[in-house]
Formats: sequence, structure tokens, C-alpha cells
Amino acid sequence: MRRRAQSRVPGATRSESHAVFLVGFMGAGKTSVGRILGRQLNWTFEDLDDRVEQRERRTVPEIFRESGEKEFRRAEHHALRIVLQEIAGGAVKVVALGGGAFVQQNNADLLRTCGVPTVFLDAPVVELWRRCSKQADQSEAQRPLLQSMEQFSRLYERRRRIYSEASLSIQTEDRNLEEIASEIARVLALKKVDVRVEQGEVE
Repeated sequence: MRRRAQSRVPGATRSESHAVFLVGFMGAGKTSVGRILGRQLNWTFEDLDDRVEQRERRTVPEIFRESGEKEFRRAEHHALRIVLQEIAGGAVKVVALGGGAFVQQNNADLLRTCGVPTVFLDAPVVELWRRCSKQADQSEAQRPLLQSMEQFSRLYERRRRIYSEASLSIQTEDRNLEEIASEIARVLALKKVDVRVEQGEVE
């Protein structure tokens, strides 16, 4: 089993909000903001797609290509359940969800049932397109959605209504990442913790 270092709060309960989930479209800054927020709070940062890839031993594009979206969504939901179990056990986490995770009804329902706060990071679609195009230019990985601005915009508009159901919405355009992370912590009253590293098994 792969082992992962976990920040933990002894005796923590779900109601104490020792977790926050970042949602939004591709290019919204979920990973960048999440890493900074985790550092500010001494919380563990995790990208849920990374958890899926570790368990499946394939990249997300490979899962889509070889097994289809249905199989990826099944693996994604399972990974989310495991993360929430760890949080219920006292782990403190900032979790970035993939762009399609929160729009899956079973995932959104699970997050609401567990009572964890969710933050929608948003920006104008033109800015999201610019960021993603810049990232694609610097990477060998190709995203099918970046072949068409029209297709990109249509999907963004469909998802945005669901993203807006998150606990908090924050605009990220022309803003400092540290400032965005600090605002999330302040508005949601997230508390910095003293780091105590424990070893937890990832299934």
C-alpha cells in the first residue's frame, strides 16, 4: 500500500470544518490556490484526480480512453468517499476536485450530507480559456476541450450553475493567489493547526 502523510487534529469532528473542497472549471486555479491554502493552514493538500490515478495506476486521460467516462466517475466517487472517511477520522485537508466532479449529483449529495464546505473558484470564460491554453502550450498533454472555444464555453455555462451551489463563490481574475487563499480561510473561519504528521494508508 502507498502511504501518505496526513495532518490530523486529535478528536476532530466534521462540524469543526477541518476540511474544504475547491470546485470549479478547468483553469480556475483550484490546485494553485489549494496548495497555498494548505500551506497557510498547515493542512494537507490533495488533488482528487491524483488519488484516482494512484489507485487506478493510470492517468485520467488513460482511464477515459481505455475504460470510458463511466468507469472514471465510479473511481472518482470511490476516491471521494475514502477522502471523506479520512476527514471524519480527523484528517485536515484542502481538496481540489476535478472540473466534472462536483457536477455529478452523487458527489454533490455526498459532500452536502457530510457537511463539508465547498468553494467555487470562478473567472470569466475568456480568462479560463487563456489560462488553459497557456498551460497546454507548456505541456505535452492535450485536452480535447481546448480544440474549440465554443465547445469550451458551452460546457462552462452548463456547469457554472451547479458550481454556484457551493458554500462560497470567489472570483480569481487578476487576484493574488495568497489573497484568495486568505479570503477563503477568513470567510469560512478555517483554523490553522499545529502540524502532527501521522502515517495513513491509502486504499
